[in-house]
Amino acid sequence: MKGFDFEEERLKQEITRLNAKRVLLQMPEGLKPEAPRITKLVEKSGALPIVSADPCYGACDLATAEAESLDADLLVHFGHAKMLKHEKVPTLYLEARATQVVDKAVAAAIPLLADYTRIGLATTVQHVQTLDIAHEILTRAGKTVEVGDAGRVPYAGQVVGCDFSNVKSIAADVDAFLFVGGGKFHALGVALATSKPTVIAEPYSGTAHPVGEEVQKIQKQRYASIQEASQAKNFGVLVSLKSGQKHLEQALHIKETVEKMGKTAFLFAVREIQPHVLIEFPTVDAYVNTACPRISLDDASRFKKPVLTVEEFRVVSGESSWANLLKGGLFEN
Repeated sequence: MKGFDFEEERLKQEITRLNAKRVLLQMPEGLKPEAPRITKLVEKSGALPIVSADPCYGACDLATAEAESLDADLLVHFGHAKMLKHEKVPTLYLEARATQVVDKAVAAAIPLLADYTRIGLATTVQHVQTLDIAHEILTRAGKTVEVGDAGRVPYAGQVVGCDFSNVKSIAADVDAFLFVGGGKFHALGVALATSKPTVIAEPYSGTAHPVGEEVQKIQKQRYASIQEASQAKNFGVLVSLKSGQKHLEQALHIKETVEKMGKTAFLFAVREIQPHVLIEFPTVDAYVNTACPRISLDDASRFKKPVLTVEEFRVVSGESSWANLLKGGLFEN
């Protein structure tokens, strides 16, 4: 696949180093088309390749249990940086860095940032190597540039779907953010986590655009979900079975809080939080999602019942407020 570095030599070297005989390949949706080609490379290295066809949402969604059940000697996780401190199966992270230049996209963003002097930079792991170039272009345009490094993710300026600590660490020091990368998913997260104007510089098309309207739409929808959940009598508390998203103690605390409110709470263990899964429990009025908060925010329209983030539930319970959420509480971890 053009545009991404799959570090094929490093993959071959690791298979040889471990003398791996069975390798499980895990890729996010955008990289899966490359799986057949990568399997051939693994075979030439002397190992049996197996491709995980399940959805993959990030490094928090590591296919460790699958690798164990298949007796894999090596799990190769593409497209994300290391998140978990310990893996039960030897794991190789290949970040699939993008090879696109960002100059044109960043230049296109400058007119959209005309009203702002202090700019925060953010990106995903695919483009972290381009932040120096973006920094230079913005500086030449007369901007003061900040790149956050809160120390919770591997790279300065990096954001992931559930962790926006880097941008939150500099939100008070900037007027707006420029997100370098494709799609709206992470840029919307930056805007929601900081309440700052956010512009996307899209390297693949060389264009730029703001995300303000989309942010307002999400905020209105979330407010409506909180209001609806405030009337609920029966809550389902969702506990993820994914290693990087499992927060059982948090779920138990939420169950206890619901019961102190004089309402009923049920614990549900689930691997994939999908509408067809939750629809099987018609007596549950609302859910609290202790897994990735983006499930609640990005898939809201697909669910028939409110599926709140932990921080949204804290508004329902009276521990927090809507005003706090608008300041970025949606992504408190």
